Amino acid sequence: MSRYAVIGSNSFSGSSFISHLLKGGHDVIGMSRSAEIHPVFLPYKGVDTGIFRFCQLDLNQDLDAMMDVLNEFQPDYIVNYASQSMVAQSWNHPEHWFQTNAVATVMLHDRLRFCDWLKRYVHISTPEVYGSCSGLVHENAVLNPSTPYAVSRAAADMSLKSFIDAYEFPVVSTRAANVFGEHQQLYRIIPRAALCFLTNQKLQLHGGGSSVRSFIHIDDVSRGTQMAAEKGAIGDVFHLATDRNISIRELVELVADQMAVRFEDHVEVVGERLGKDSAYLLDCTLACEQLDWSVNISLEQGINRVIRWVRDNLSVLLQQPQKYVHKR
Repeated sequence: MSRYAVIGSNSFSGSSFISHLLKGGHDVIGMSRSAEIHPVFLPYKGVDTGIFRFCQLDLNQDLDAMMDVLNEFQPDYIVNYASQSMVAQSWNHPEHWFQTNAVATVMLHDRLRFCDWLKRYVHISTPEVYGSCSGLVHENAVLNPSTPYAVSRAAADMSLKSFIDAYEFPVVSTRAANVFGEHQQLYRIIPRAALCFLTNQKLQLHGGGSSVRSFIHIDDVSRGTQMAAEKGAIGDVFHLATDRNISIRELVELVADQMAVRFEDHVEVVGERLGKDSAYLLDCTLACEQLDWSVNISLEQGINRVIRWVRDNLSVLLQQPQKYVHKR
């Protein structure tokens, strides 16, 4: 089995990827700036295959210690989910987003390029770097970010391109559509809608929910991420998305239908967020053809799984933060 290091292991995507790896019997080290969060948000808890060790290390503060752990463990693959990830909030303190997503991330890359044990570094990027798009976006599309979050992520992406050219740095990148699934933070739209509908709260729908997105279950993304790590060539960028595009309003209506509640009774339309892009419609040709990757979980199946998770853990979830809490 391979060895993996997952940076940003407390994130929804990072913890879900760890769960996926452990089920496959791999040895994994997880790193995050905070102590492990509540187990309800950590799907790898209770997985009894593979070997997992957690290290509380901050990419911004503990790079030397992080490199000591990595050099001792010598993982075959490093997958980096660590980022300041909220879009709207990035306007409030853009310097925090640039510090983590650009400066600290590039410093990590500059240390990793000397690690001859590293087979692949997987850079988890975002479709936000493309800006607002029309039509299908191909993997080689020009970057056109429109928010501090997106600009900070694009800076790291462009820096990696220079590292490939100068050092043949062994990186592959992924850009996934809007991921969702069980264990996701409660401020994300699908678990938030389910929680609001179960507890008779009003769900605020920014801009009337006109933005169009592709929602993909995290299990499909985790599987594609491992395939990118193990099969991708240096410099490849893989899109992971479904071919089903849906507005946020239609998505919330779908959640309401599955929960047998009236959309009109539970939703409040509010103003749009600053700089919110209208659409990301990703072409996944490279992932489908080169990795033989495909989507297995439909939107309805995934929503049903999230609703069931919220119902089964409602008493615990009501004690957890339901809004984003910014950490510098």
